[in-house]
Amino acid sequence: MEPIESTPQPDHAPAAAEEAYTPITLTKKAIDMIKITRDQEGIDASHGLRVAVRGGGCSGFEYALDFEKEPRDNDWVYEQHGLTLFVDAISARYLEGTSIDYVLGMNGAGFKFLNPQAKGTCGCGSSFTV
Repeated sequence: MEPIESTPQPDHAPAAAEEAYTPITLTKKAIDMIKITRDQEGIDASHGLRVAVRGGGCSGFEYALDFEKEPRDNDWVYEQHGLTLFVDAISARYLEGTSIDYVLGMNGAGFKFLNPQAKGTCGCGSSFTV
């Protein structure tokens, strides 16, 4: 989907005739786990998932996932496999091309961000540098 009408499109957004802009993609496993978490926390299915980048973490930036009822004025709003996603325009620049997966391994389970914009990451996997 395109961003909310009140928000100007960032320079990297496609023209209306091009494919809809989606800075991130989620694997089916990630979407399934997000929906399970939402249900376990008693959050209504109408809530969307905010995917954001914040300053912090050991590498300078960190990823943030949170449920929200409505988008903010500067959000890109789109849907993947029945899940509404909210990404603010600034975070979209840092997340462009990112794939989010849910992985199980010897070190535990969690969401893994495969971000082509990241020039480096820390050992925890939740922070990065550009």
